[in-house]
Amino acid sequence: MWDKPTWLNWLANSLLAISLVAMLYAGMFAVVHLPIFPLREVVVEGQLNHVNREQVKLIVAKHLKGNFFTLDLIKARNAFKKLPWARNVSLRRRWPDKLEVVIEEHQALARWGNVALVNTHGELFYAATNKELPIFLGPGDGVIEVASQYMEVSKSLKMADLTIATLALSPRRAWQVTTANGMVIELGRVDVAARLDKFVRVYRNTIASLNMKVVYADLRYPNGFAVRKPVAAGAIRTATADTKSLSPNKQSSQAAKKPSKPTAKGHQSGRSKKQAAVSRA
Repeated sequence: MWDKPTWLNWLANSLLAISLVAMLYAGMFAVVHLPIFPLREVVVEGQLNHVNREQVKLIVAKHLKGNFFTLDLIKARNAFKKLPWARNVSLRRRWPDKLEVVIEEHQALARWGNVALVNTHGELFYAATNKELPIFLGPGDGVIEVASQYMEVSKSLKMADLTIATLALSPRRAWQVTTANGMVIELGRVDVAARLDKFVRVYRNTIASLNMKVVYADLRYPNGFAVRKPVAAGAIRTATADTKSLSPNKQSSQAAKKPSKPTAKGHQSGRSKKQAAVSRA
């Protein structure tokens, strides 16, 4: 090999090229890590109703380490995604010293029991809000199903001026709705849309016009539905009063039927003694 000039020239050129590449990389590494390319501005964009300035400042101070070139965008993105109301986050560098952050917030649709919130995509997230929201109940794998059904049921009930307070899905996949005015509607498992449309038409055209309050509606019948009105409070009070008025009389009659005991033993009348003698005979 050492007596072949061609091989020696090729080896020398290769070593020279490797040296140049290494020197170039080292130079670029040194330049990139110099403090002459700091991030001077972080711009947060998006329709933000819950993410505030203090939260952003805290993330910038704790998690945005490095300069324009060395900032780890993946770690920075994960830090912003830890915000309770952040659903999606995207980051982009803008030369020479700017970082753009676009945050998509969760849009709260309902509460999942008392555990979490549900967004409009049927996803659970854990945040706090004082907003009045309907309550979803159901098995753990039914969040998307309940959120999707809520859209359809809410749209139908709106035509009857009814809003949903609670929407429940049982483990057997049966649906139950409680409206804001306290009415419970049993929808069952099948033909939910058709049953609800039939009920809404009758409720809007008949029941609502009669100004009749309905506390329960069972739509699981094949050819119709059943409704129940609340029990009148006056009837309950009358029945209770009648029961109380009868109780003393009942006790008096029982007391009248109860035989009285003799006042003292041995003081019996002659008739009583005679009856006792006859009985013993």
